[in-house]
Order: sequence, then structure tokens, then C-alpha cells
Amino acid sequence: MSIRSRFDLVIFDWAGTMVDFGCQAPVVALLEAFSRRGVVLAEVEARRDMGKAKADHVRCILEQPQVAARWREARGALPTAADANDLMSDLGGLMRDQAARAARLIDGARDTVEALCRDGVRIGSSTGYTRDMMGPVLREAAAQGYVPEHLVCSGETPSGRPTPLMIYKACAELGVWPLSRVVKVDDAEAGIAEGRAAGCYTVGVAASGNGVGLTQIAFDALPMTERQSRIAAARVALLAAGADIVIDTVADLMPVLQSACLAR
Repeated sequence: MSIRSRFDLVIFDWAGTMVDFGCQAPVVALLEAFSRRGVVLAEVEARRDMGKAKADHVRCILEQPQVAARWREARGALPTAADANDLMSDLGGLMRDQAARAARLIDGARDTVEALCRDGVRIGSSTGYTRDMMGPVLREAAAQGYVPEHLVCSGETPSGRPTPLMIYKACAELGVWPLSRVVKVDDAEAGIAEGRAAGCYTVGVAASGNGVGLTQIAFDALPMTERQSRIAAARVALLAAGADIVIDTVADLMPVLQSACLAR
């Protein structure tokens, strides 16, 4: 059965879903931005609000009590809105550099997109990165054969994830409706909540995403029991955020969508 019988559009997230296995680039950039200000940021703290618009993400990090305490110790005062803006001014360049280095397509991503296109399904994308941050990622992805029809970036809607406004923008500009004929694919809980709020069929990505948070090499090196344990924990979190179903990587998407069409 053709996937087009139920779905018209698939909107993919970027880091951790289509590129950058383990969602490494934003974490490395955030750790460096805080380090430049004498504040040690733990990876788990950087990952906690992943998927949100980067400005919102930075504010959420600064609001974490343990981060705010370390900021006060290093900087002499609790973080302010001005500090968040200062971090963002530095983060743009750091994010561009790291994202460009981590823009390799996740295995199976291109094949999945090509299969969807053969079925007549349109391809959109959205991200917590600003459009400026996305510049090098778009170039690297295009060189590997991935050029989605539409892109919505952080700051291009009044609010970002977990609100559904980025999905609404994509659907309005592409002329796609109803939202039940849209699939949102994302590795972050904020992106899953976004898809759920929009009324899309929402697919979580566990193994390659923020929840496991390992490079492909580190992931492959894990003992099988630990690998499965980490995937299971990520799956639980994504389902709790509202995912209709969770897959390991985007390479597993086609069978899931085919099953959804048959179960309709």
C-alpha cells in the first residue's frame, strides 16, 4: 500500500534525526560557550531541553538551579537575560562550526527520503537551529543528496517547540492539510511534543538521537546489553512525550508508516 494513501507530508528534524548521529554538535557548542565564561556545563544539562529554539534552550539551561549556582560562583551574580543574549551571540559561530563538522547523513536517511518521494510524499524539515546556523548543514546535506522541499528554523515563528507553530507554518506554506496527514519525525522530546500538539502522526527516533547521545562509533562499540538499555530508556522518554511510535533510526521509518497505513 502506498504511504500517500494516508500521509501527504513528512517533516524531519535535523540533528540526531537526519544528520549528526547522537546530536553532538549543539552539545559541543553549548559546552564551549559556557566554558568561555568560566562555567562548567555537564552534557546532561546541555541535553535536557534539546530540540527547543536555541535561544529558549539557553534560557532553560541558565534556569537550572545547579547551573545558575555555578554561574554565580564563576561570574559573581546569577545569570540574567543579558547573559543569555551574550551566550547566543557567541553560540552562532560555534554552532555553525560544529554543525558543519557533524552534518553527515545518518545511515538510511537518504534511502528513506527517496522512498517517500517515490510514493509522492512531500518532504519538509524543521530545526531548533537558526537559519544562520543551518547554512553549512544545508550545504553538506545537499552534497550528500538530501534537499528537503521546505525548512522552518528557530526564530521564524512567534514561538518554537514544543508549540506546534513551526509545523503550522510548514503546512500553511506547502498547502498541506489536515494535520492528521502529516508525519513528524524527531529525536527530542520537545519535537515529539510539537508533533503531538499539532495533531500529526508522530515518530520518535531513539538510537541516533539526543536520548542516547553517542556518536555512531561510540554507539557501535557498546556491549549489546548496554546499547539496548540506552535505547529502551530513550524510547520510554519519547513515548512519554507523546510519540505514536518510536524507531531506532530514520532507516526504520518506511515499515512503520506502511503499518500505519494498513492499520487505518
